[in-house]
Amino acid sequence: MSPRTPRASADRPLSHGLVVGKFYPPHAGHLNLVRHALSRCRTVTVEVLSSSAESLPGELRAAWLRELLPTARVVHGVDDLEVDYASEAAWQAHVGIMRDLLDPADGPVDAVFTSDSYGHELAARLDATWVRVDPSRLGLPVSARAVRADPAGHWWALPAPVRAWYVRRVVVLGAESTGTTTLSRVLAARYSTPWVAEYGRQWSQDRPGGLEAPWVSAEFDLIAQVQAGLEDEAARRSPVPLLVTDTDVLATAVWHERYVGSRSATIEALAARRRPDLYILTGDDIPFVQDGLRDGEHIRHDMHARFREVLSDSGVPWIEVRGDRARRLAAATAAVDALVERPRELSAPLPEHHVGACALGSTSAATPTEELP
Repeated sequence: MSPRTPRASADRPLSHGLVVGKFYPPHAGHLNLVRHALSRCRTVTVEVLSSSAESLPGELRAAWLRELLPTARVVHGVDDLEVDYASEAAWQAHVGIMRDLLDPADGPVDAVFTSDSYGHELAARLDATWVRVDPSRLGLPVSARAVRADPAGHWWALPAPVRAWYVRRVVVLGAESTGTTTLSRVLAARYSTPWVAEYGRQWSQDRPGGLEAPWVSAEFDLIAQVQAGLEDEAARRSPVPLLVTDTDVLATAVWHERYVGSRSATIEALAARRRPDLYILTGDDIPFVQDGLRDGEHIRHDMHARFREVLSDSGVPWIEVRGDRARRLAAATAAVDALVERPRELSAPLPEHHVGACALGSTSAATPTEELP
């Protein structure tokens, strides 16, 4: 039974629009759909409906959408019910969850925006107009299923916070004068990804009192926070799902031990929340070079041993590279190649049944519909 098309203009103003989806993960097609709804409606509610079968937290997806779509009202709900478009009971249960997420202050929904045919039935059950946006009109041939299967191949369609989540992070660290900067720079260039420098080195040059002043914990807290921010910013703008950094927060915790004489609970807690995908430890088997900022060769071996201990306890995969530059680069490249061959995986969502049977007849025949070619 075909839907009724209203005589009203396709650009007539609407009051309250609704966009529903898993957004698993959010991509450019989702954003354009919501932006179209925002251009038509006084208020737009975006409902992120996640299930316990999904490995990317629904509230995180909602937080990303709030950042990307600040004028929409984005809410999150859990929906673990069976997805069966031919089941009256399933429809009633799902729509009940959707209704519970609406804010009565926004008034009734008068338009449901979708690119899929389920919008016909959903709009009818909400006594609303179905605004069907043809995916080809968006000019974005992408789906969440395609992104999950090949995030690198659909990198162009991922907004910045989603890219940052997908990025594989590789950290090169080590004792003083062991080649961390050289190796990390070469790796970043090899994989065409941003390189994140060691902020602690810059702070050592700029700190009040110079190198002779006693170090205090607050300095390392600052270094750790700035280092983390630099990494996150670079991950959001990386043109590939990979980021290479020269040191990280965990290394800052080790240097806190060295200069303050004790461990830092705050820095170690931050490091635990920011576990990379791979650590590369540079060996202490190359000549020591004094550049005016380093302590000296006499502590290098002990610091290298401490890094080995910390990495062994970190729970993060790590390798140690030794030898000349060519040998180190070959070993590091092999490890990074193996890492990037495995994109960050998302579990499969709940299966959908009778996908083509969205219209149940009793409600769908009267659904006003706007077809936007």
